[in-house]
This record gives sequence, C-alpha cells and structure tokens, in this order.
Amino acid sequence: MSAAQEIENIQKIGMITGGGDLPRQILSYCDEHDIEVLLVGFEGQTDKETVQGRNVIWTGLGEAGKIMKAFKDNGVKDLVMAGKIQRPNLLSLKTDLKGAKIISKIGIKALGDDGLLSALRKELEQEGFTLHGADRFSKGLVAQEGALGKFEPQEDDWVSIHHGIKISQEIGRLDIGQSVIVQSGVVIGVEGIEGTDALIERCKPLLAGGARAFLVKTCKPQQDKDLDLPTIGTNTVTKAYDCGLSGIVIHAENSIVLNTKNVAKKADQYKIFVYGFKLEALTSNEV
Repeated sequence: MSAAQEIENIQKIGMITGGGDLPRQILSYCDEHDIEVLLVGFEGQTDKETVQGRNVIWTGLGEAGKIMKAFKDNGVKDLVMAGKIQRPNLLSLKTDLKGAKIISKIGIKALGDDGLLSALRKELEQEGFTLHGADRFSKGLVAQEGALGKFEPQEDDWVSIHHGIKISQEIGRLDIGQSVIVQSGVVIGVEGIEGTDALIERCKPLLAGGARAFLVKTCKPQQDKDLDLPTIGTNTVTKAYDCGLSGIVIHAENSIVLNTKNVAKKADQYKIFVYGFKLEALTSNEV
C-alpha cells in the first residue's frame, strides 16, 4: 500500500505532539486535506505556537491512560507521532496506571528510546489504534540519495564519512543515539540523550582547526520507522556551519528533511553539503 493510499480515507487523526517544525508541517497537510486533528501536547516539550488555536489536550509523558482515553472519547482511531521529545528521567516520571504498566512490562529496556516507543506502539495497537508514519503526511519529507544543494563531499571526505556511518549504526544498535561527528577519520562525539543539536554544540571546542569535519546521522538498524526517523532542518544546517563542520550526511530513504528547499538554500549559503547516503552503498562487512 502506498503512503497516499494509507491515509487517503482518514478524516480524523490524533497527533502525539513534540517540538520542532515537523508537527506544523503535518498540520498544514491535514488542513489542506480536510483532516481533523486532535493534538496531545506535553508541557516543556510541545511548542505553544504549534497548538495555538487548535484542539489540544495537555498531559504528562507518563499518562498513557489519559492519552488513550482522550483519543477514544473523541472518536480517534488513527494516530501519528511527530516532533522532538526529550527523553524523561524515569525516576521522576509521573505515570498513571497505564503508563506504569507499560514501563513495568519493558523494565530495563525503558532506559532506551526504542524500548519505550516499541512498547507504546504495542499498547496503542492493542487498544485498537493505528499508528502512521509522519512521513506519510507530507510530500518530499523523506531524504533522497545525493546532494540537496550545490555542494557534495570531496573524494578525501569519504574515509571519515564511511567511518561515521559505521559508528552511527553501531550506537544505533545499542539504542544510544543516531548521530556522530567525525574529523580526519576520528569520532569526535556521539549523540546521547541530549540530541543532535546539543551534540554539535558539545563538539565545537573539540574540533581541530583546518581539518574538514562532518555530522553523520543514520536510522537505527532496529528503528520502527513510523515512530522516530532521523530528522534535520535548517536549524541543523546553521548549527553545523557555526560549529565549523563541512557537511552533513543523512540516511537516504530513512530520514526526514524538513523544508527541503530551505535546507538546500541554507547549505548553499554556508557552502557546506547536505548529502543523502544509501547504506546499501557500503558492503555488508563494512557496517
């Protein structure tokens, strides 16, 4: 079933809403296609401007029972998760009975993003909901192979880039993060709980002057692509430039690029590359 066929009959959808531009892009799509949206927002996570004037229910990250009841009470069966959510400290996370049940089921796996998201999806589906990937709701969101703008990696860049891809995949397997920064074949930093933007900021003072360095961001091997595809936007490009990076490599067909034209324009302005790389281009023994 194509992405268009999957959502063409949806008249009402619930959005579990994080921060950033992605939720707004999906809302624009829904407005254009007369899809009614009920948003669930989280204090400190969901941007207020995203939900302004919208039908929104505010709740806590651990209140899974409240979230599901809100959707059911409003006749919502189709759901989409969109936007950045900072992983909570489980020791201080306030849960309702349903939220506590989910966390208790997965135990130590709850310490990672994938365990939490997979468990949440399973519970949602058992309750009769259908979860759709965010990329289904806007054309051109999925990163394509090749350069987005005028600039491409130089021949000498590929040693560092290939190394970055391999390390990115490895930390993904371990459910640590999606991104790494590499320079001269050396990993300068790996993404943890803080996210990609903070990784870039953290690595800025660690880079050796003069040598080209790159952000590499790939989809985790075990990632549920309906839940948490790697995402970049113009802010990522600006931060990369400010940090002194020469380019960004993303996982082609397995990543989201927000406002592709603006990303390409910004990359050209800064004279850095944004490049979509297919993992299949590496041989199996390289990853």
